[in-house]
Amino acid sequence: MLSYNRLSLSTPKRPQSKSDSHMTDITSTIARRTPQPSLLPDAEARKRLRRRRLMKDNASRWGISTAGFGVVFALALIFVYLFWEVAPILRGATVERLASHPLPVSEAQTQTVLIERYEELGLQYSDDGQVSFFELGSGALRSQLPIGVPQGVSISSFGSTEPGTQTVVHGLDNGQALVVRHDYSLSFPNGQRLITPKLTYPLGQAPITLDEQGQPLKLVAMESRTRGRAASMLAAITADNRLLVAELSTRSNLLTGETTVQSKRFELPAVPGEPVRLLVDKALRSLFVADSAGKIHYYDISQPANARLVASVDAGQGAAITAMEFLIGTVSLVVGTERGELSQWFLVRDEQNRYHLTRIRDFKGHGAAITSIAPEYNRKGFIVGDAKGQVGVHYGTSSRTLYLKSFTERPIERVAVSPLNGRLLVQDDQQVHVAELWNQHPQLSFAAMWNKVWYEGRSDPDYIWQSSSATDEFESKFSLVPLSVGTLKAAFYAMLFAMPLAIAGAIYTAYFMTPKLRGIVKPSIEIMEALPTVILGFLAGLWLAPFTEEHLPAIFSILLLLPVMMLLFAWLWTSVLPAGLRQRVPDGWEAALLVPIIIGFVWLAVAMSPLLEIWFFNGSMRQWFTDIGITYDQRNALIVGIAMGFAVIPTIFSIAEDAVFTVPRHLTQGSLALGATRWQTVIGVVLPTASPGIFSAVMMGFGRAVGETMIVLMATGNSPVVNFNIFEGMRTLSANIAVELPETAVGSSHFRVLFLAALVLLALTFVVNTLAEIIRQRLRTRYSNL
Repeated sequence: MLSYNRLSLSTPKRPQSKSDSHMTDITSTIARRTPQPSLLPDAEARKRLRRRRLMKDNASRWGISTAGFGVVFALALIFVYLFWEVAPILRGATVERLASHPLPVSEAQTQTVLIERYEELGLQYSDDGQVSFFELGSGALRSQLPIGVPQGVSISSFGSTEPGTQTVVHGLDNGQALVVRHDYSLSFPNGQRLITPKLTYPLGQAPITLDEQGQPLKLVAMESRTRGRAASMLAAITADNRLLVAELSTRSNLLTGETTVQSKRFELPAVPGEPVRLLVDKALRSLFVADSAGKIHYYDISQPANARLVASVDAGQGAAITAMEFLIGTVSLVVGTERGELSQWFLVRDEQNRYHLTRIRDFKGHGAAITSIAPEYNRKGFIVGDAKGQVGVHYGTSSRTLYLKSFTERPIERVAVSPLNGRLLVQDDQQVHVAELWNQHPQLSFAAMWNKVWYEGRSDPDYIWQSSSATDEFESKFSLVPLSVGTLKAAFYAMLFAMPLAIAGAIYTAYFMTPKLRGIVKPSIEIMEALPTVILGFLAGLWLAPFTEEHLPAIFSILLLLPVMMLLFAWLWTSVLPAGLRQRVPDGWEAALLVPIIIGFVWLAVAMSPLLEIWFFNGSMRQWFTDIGITYDQRNALIVGIAMGFAVIPTIFSIAEDAVFTVPRHLTQGSLALGATRWQTVIGVVLPTASPGIFSAVMMGFGRAVGETMIVLMATGNSPVVNFNIFEGMRTLSANIAVELPETAVGSSHFRVLFLAALVLLALTFVVNTLAEIIRQRLRTRYSNL
């Protein structure tokens, strides 16, 4: 008002004319007659405004809530779907009886019962020299074929080779053995499958003389192989308890088809006890004899002429052995006793390269004498029958007893499983029973996937992932421990590389750097996040890994000495250089001076690398690591840490820089006003206030590293090992899923365990993110009073 009055007094007034006075009167009259609008809305308008605002608030609240619940629902659906795919792993086996009927030949003693691969026919070997093929559903006799036992000779013993070979051997009472293979011909008359049984003789139709003294063979065993010195090995115990083996090789005439058998017979050291079971492994190197006292005698027959008894072990622990069979591959023995105990044994090699028959694991007992063991055709499972009529379904590798229930009221004499593991044949002393078997994933158990497992051929239990092999007798190894450790290992080294650079860079950029330079640095680092990880993996695998191997001293010099060089430069800048020179550089531009220092030091480290290897590591740092017992792989965790670190740095940097930059200015200015230095302000004020955001940045980076696929897939040896050696590779959960899921059969055990790996990965990230959010909220509450 004062200024207005002064202006009015100092400004000369223009004389007012009559026209001006008239216009003023007209304007005043119009202004008095025209209603002036109010600056504030009336009550009705305010009501409409409140109603509109309330509608917007409600729409926003419901929209945000719906979106939030949608995210939670989507995450829950992912968990539900993964659990749905994993759930069959937890299911045990089921056995459902389909039919019961008498055996085709009931007058003679049954030697074994079997099922053909189409699960349509069963067959019965009997001691009258006949093979009877019958329909599983009705029990009707389809065909009956003689095996060709010579006149006046009877069968005194029976043995079978590995189930998939479909070959059996009959010991005769004249010291000879007859080898028979049952086979089938397929035809499709009128569009219907017709299975026609037939018998073949892989060693010729004539019996093979094993005992020249003509003693009856009371136990007989046989195995064959396709490579090596001998094609087959035949072993027998004679009536006078002599142990005989014969090497057999065959030669077939291409024109006539006649098979000529050449044999070499050897007598082994006598069995210390009364033999009850005899087995030969497929490698034709080991012979196992079980006696009536519960002991297993292990013979080395790799050189039959010098065969020897290696050891005798007490497998029954005071109980008689009533059943003993090989699992597929003829490496593991499954032993059943009269007390119903079941155990698995195989040869373990010690440090002196000597083999010992070792008890590996025990299974749930049956409570009654084990009468029959039937190994599965294509995996390490087996079916067991006992004297109480119980049927048990067990699996070796996973140590699982998947089914153990009473099946019949009478003692079970024999059991058989089909090659497809879909049918069971159970024989008691009166009839044979056909049952449907569901046993899809016996090799999977949480104990086998998370604990050490003693696999065949290993000297001790271990964590191993090996999902496939070239042979059917392969023992699936589905330990998730190497994959989980590999995931944490890759994330640990990536975070070890990325965290210091990203957090320190974020603090400097947000608090010390000039705005102009910050406007260049921050977008440049954030653009790094758009770089495809497959490119980083490609560069890491094809360029960084060989470069690191050739310049190991340079890499360690850069990682360890470059920070020291930067601190030394900072000390020289602040304490040695003249103040006038320092003042020529504006505040916030000091970091630009480090660029030539870093480039020069990196060049010097690479140039000095060969000399350092000569001076300190005898010419090769890699060989020096090998000499001191440290394994070095070209693609290792160091490469992954550097490559993945570059992928993680932008995530951590961007979030942490925003957290530091948004610290209220009055806090930092107040700290400086009270006499604190800029670094004291950073440590005492900025970092505590920004700690929730920095912690979130670290957790986001960790989640990014845990889920990374392409870099670890291309920059590591992709080997599932359990260690944190920085010079060895790893295999992560995500990389394993990416590699193996396209190759696995849908619904298989391998397929299910890969989904379990995905569930573990999702659960790991979910738990980490949840804990991170809880800690972030607590940090935010703690430092909110600042």
